[in-house]
Amino acid sequence: MSITVTTWSLEQTSPDDLRPAAEPAGDIRIVRAEEPSPEFSRFLYTAVGGDIRWTDRLGLTYAQWREIVERPGAEIWVAYVKGTPAGYVELDPQDDGVVEIVYFGLIPAFRGRRIGGHLLSYGVARAWDLADRWPGRPGTKRVWLHTCSLDGEHAMDNYLRRGFRLFDTTVTEEPETENLGPWPGAARSE
Repeated sequence: MSITVTTWSLEQTSPDDLRPAAEPAGDIRIVRAEEPSPEFSRFLYTAVGGDIRWTDRLGLTYAQWREIVERPGAEIWVAYVKGTPAGYVELDPQDDGVVEIVYFGLIPAFRGRRIGGHLLSYGVARAWDLADRWPGRPGTKRVWLHTCSLDGEHAMDNYLRRGFRLFDTTVTEEPETENLGPWPGAARSE
């Protein structure tokens, strides 16, 4: 069985495009995961993407996860609420001055609490200043990402509110997958 998935690609072409969200109230910190950890990266990926069918990385080996988190210039920024991981943004700078936001999202329990706009704003600002942190790379000329019809219901609106513009749309048929969560059955309501 297959499902129809629409994928939208969005971009910013200037740091002036960013329209930051207000910082939410409460004990919320955004911290870079500076020590590459395949285990922590996989935890974030499954915890955030399990209920919205993120499956492309599930079959990766430990060595493949390690290669991802140790890419030169790659950064993972994690939002914490009262010390608990709430979500993350993963940045992947290319050699041509383009930075892709490869993954972004919140763990389901933290959605709808105004954390997503703040975390995305922070991640986009970091993407625009990656050149300052990685000498020898060209300045950032473009920040882009993609989202799809399987992502959270507020994802597209958040991207548009932060100043991203649509530049491509594709429609594909993909195999139906179960919402996996970080463990079997985790995405099911009790």
